[in-house]
Amino acid sequence: MKILITFQDNQVPVYFNTDTKQPVQRTLKLLTSALENKIRTGKQALKKCLNSLISIEIEGSEAILHSKSEFDSLALSLY
Repeated sequence: MKILITFQDNQVPVYFNTDTKQPVQRTLKLLTSALENKIRTGKQALKKCLNSLISIEIEGSEAILHSKSEFDSLALSLY
């Protein structure tokens, strides 16, 4: 399943497995909260990834953040 979220004035696609146990709305709320928190307080490498974010993939309790450079892609724990 694919959902678009707005992050830093950009539309970012978020991809989910259809067999996730958590409700989608709860996961999206956790994701947006974590992203906003990390853009304010995160380390430089994380901020670099967030500034060039192109998509997010939710796998279990982690969000895989894909950026324009494959070397800047990171995993972020949601729980």
